[in-house]
Amino acid sequence: MKTLNLGQSGMQTSAVALGIMRMNSLNVDQATKVIETAVDLGINYIDSADIYGGGDSSAIFGKALKQSTVSRDQLFIQSKGGIVPGKRYDFSKQHILNAVDGELSRLGVDYLDSFLLHRPDPLMIPDEVAEAFNELQISGKIRHFGVSNFNPMQVELLQAAVNQRLMINQLQFGVMHTGAIDFGLHTNMQDDRSINHDGEIIEYSRLHHMTIQAWSPYQYGNFAGIFLDNPKFPKLNDAMQALADEKHMSKSAIATAWILRHPAKIQVILGTMNPKHLAENAAGADIDLTRQEWYDIYFAAGNDLP
Repeated sequence: MKTLNLGQSGMQTSAVALGIMRMNSLNVDQATKVIETAVDLGINYIDSADIYGGGDSSAIFGKALKQSTVSRDQLFIQSKGGIVPGKRYDFSKQHILNAVDGELSRLGVDYLDSFLLHRPDPLMIPDEVAEAFNELQISGKIRHFGVSNFNPMQVELLQAAVNQRLMINQLQFGVMHTGAIDFGLHTNMQDDRSINHDGEIIEYSRLHHMTIQAWSPYQYGNFAGIFLDNPKFPKLNDAMQALADEKHMSKSAIATAWILRHPAKIQVILGTMNPKHLAENAAGADIDLTRQEWYDIYFAAGNDLP
C-alpha cells in the first residue's frame, strides 16, 4: 500500500482510506470483517462523521473495533462535525464540542487523530471555532484539524484565527468530477470548462501542503450515481476496462489509480462495505498510470483540451 505524508504532520498514512458512512447497514460481525480486511490491505485511515447513519455508523464501528483483532493504535481515526441534518450548518463552539464528545463516545475511543469541519457554515465566527479547537487540543481529544468542502478563502479565513495548522480538506474528486482541474486546462478560454467553481483549491492545497481527501471517487455529478458499469458512459467504461484488462485489475482500481496519479498526492476515501470490493478498489494504490493513460481516461470521460 502506498503511503502519503498527511499535511505537514510527518505522519505516513495509507494512500486510500476506509470511509464508514454506510457501516450502519452492517451488523457488528460484518463490520469487524471490513475493518480487518482494510488493515490486511494496508489501510490504516478511517473516515467518519457524526451524521453518518444518524450516528449509527460510528457506533457500529466502535463495537466492531473492540471485537476485532485490530488495535486502536494501528489506526488513524478521523471524524467530521458541523451539520445539523435538514436544519443548518453549525460551527458554534458548543456544537463543535458536543459533536466531538458524541463521536468519541460512539467510536469508543479516547481521542480522534483528526477532526474536520463538515461543509462551510456562513455564520462561522472564526474566533469561536478557535476556542473550540484549543479546548479540544488541550484536552487531548483531537490531535489534528482540517476542513471539508472549503474553498481557499474560507480556509484562509479560518486559518487566520486558529492556532492549529489546518492539514486536510475533504473534497469530491474523481474521473467524473474534475471541475477543480478542468478550469486550469481551459485557462484563457470562454467555454464552460473554463469556469472556476472551486477557487484554485488544488493549487492552493499544494502550496499550503494540505492533504486533499477525495470523497465519492466513483460518483458522477452530485450523488447522481456511480459511473462504473453505467450504460450512460460507454466510452469511459470501455477505456477503463481495456486498461484494467491490461493491468489485470478491476475498473474501480483504475479509477483509484487515476486519482492517485495526480501530483497533489490526494488520498482516496473508499466507501464500500464489501470486503471483496474493498480489495479490488484498494488495488489501485499499486498501479502507476503513465501520463498518456491518465489523459486517455480523462478524454474518455468526455473532457478535451483547448
